[in-house]
Amino acid sequence: MHRLLCAVALLVAALPLHAAEQAKLNTLTPKEVADGWILLFDGETTFGWSAADKAKWTVAGGFLAPHPKDGRPLMTTTEFQEFELSLEYRMKEMAVTDLVLGCDDDCLEDKKMMRGYHIPLQRWDVWCQFVVRVADGRCHVTMREYHFGKPPLEVVLRDKKVTIPRGHIALVGAGGVVFRNIKLRPINMKPLFNGKDLTGWKKYEGDKARSKSEFTVTKEGWLHLKNGPGDLQTVGQYDDFVLQLDCRSNGKHLNSGIFFRCRPGEYQQGYEAQINNNFNEEKPKEYTIEEYDPKTHELKGKKKVKFAAVDYGTGAIYRRMPARKQVSKDGEWFTMTVVAHGRHFATWVNGVQVVDWTDNRPLKDNARNGCRLEKGPISIQGHDPTTDLSFRNFRIAELPKMEKK
Repeated sequence: MHRLLCAVALLVAALPLHAAEQAKLNTLTPKEVADGWILLFDGETTFGWSAADKAKWTVAGGFLAPHPKDGRPLMTTTEFQEFELSLEYRMKEMAVTDLVLGCDDDCLEDKKMMRGYHIPLQRWDVWCQFVVRVADGRCHVTMREYHFGKPPLEVVLRDKKVTIPRGHIALVGAGGVVFRNIKLRPINMKPLFNGKDLTGWKKYEGDKARSKSEFTVTKEGWLHLKNGPGDLQTVGQYDDFVLQLDCRSNGKHLNSGIFFRCRPGEYQQGYEAQINNNFNEEKPKEYTIEEYDPKTHELKGKKKVKFAAVDYGTGAIYRRMPARKQVSKDGEWFTMTVVAHGRHFATWVNGVQVVDWTDNRPLKDNARNGCRLEKGPISIQGHDPTTDLSFRNFRIAELPKMEKK
C-alpha cells in the first residue's frame, strides 16, 4: 500500500499546478450545486463505488487511482441515463484507461471484458478534463488539455448517434493513472412544480387529524409548507427516477421529508428521504441497521452503528439508513438529489453523497414493511405544528426500464 501511495504522489507532483487547480479539489461551486451537479468522488473515500473482487483502488491526497498492475474496474453503485459527466485525469505514457458508460450489474463479475460503451481516455503526461454529454440518442465527448501558463486546449473527440442504456459508470485503468473532480449533472429533467400553483399535486385529506398542513405558493414562486401533520402528493406516479429539488428549513431542526414510491391515496406510506438538519458530532447516535441476504432476502442480522445525525439526518432514507455527514444548514437553501432504481437508493445533499443503500428486504407492496418496486406518488411531508419549510425547483427524470440478463 505504501508503494502505491508513493506512486500516486509522484504521478500527481510531476507537473506544476495550472490556475484551475488552485481551487479546492473535489468540491462544487454554489452555481454548480444550483445547476444540479453532484460529486461522484468525494476526494476522501470510494463511497458510492464498487470494485471488482479484490481490485485495488486507492484514495490519497484527493486523488483516485487503481493499482498500477491491476486493470479491473471501479463502478458507480448508482445508475444514470441522460447526463453530463466531467472528470479530470492524468496518465503515464502507455497507460491504458477507459471510461465505460451503460454498465449493468454483472459488469464487475465479467472475467473477459467490461461490457458497456467504452471511451478511451487520451493524452499522456498532462492534466486533462473529459466532458461527456449523453442525451437524446447522442454521445458528445470533449477533451481539454491543461498546459502550465497557457489557456486550455479543447478538442471534440466524439459526437455520434448512439444508444447508451441506463446503467452504471465505470473506470478501467492500469499502468499509472489518477483521477479527480469526478462530477455529474442529470439532464432532460421535467418540472414537477410550476412555481405558480399546485397543478399536478393533490393534498391528502383522508382524515382531519392528518391534513392540517398548509401548502401555498409564495410571490417568489416557492412552495411553502407550514404546520402539520399533512401530505402533498404528486398526481403522477414514479418508480425508477432521478429527483432534484431545493429546500430551506425556516426554523431550527425542523422535520420534514420527501416520500416516494408511495401507496397512492394513503398517508405517507412509502420510502422517505429525510429532511432534518440536526447533527451532533460530539455525541454520535447509535442506530440499528438490518442486514438482509441479497439473494434470499432473509434477515441475516443486525448491527449497531454510530452517526452524527440525531434523527437520521437530511438525505437519509428514514428508518433504514442515516445520512453519513451533515451538508445542509437551517435557514439556507440546499439542493437534494434522490436516485431510485430497482432496489438501490442514493441521495446527495448539495452535491455530496450521503446515502448509498440497497433494500434487500423481501418484496412488499408497502415500503414500510419491505422492498417496494412499484410506481407511486412523490409527496412532501408536513410533520408537526412547528413545520415551516420552503421548496422550489422540483424536477424529475424517469429512468427507463432495463431488461436484466
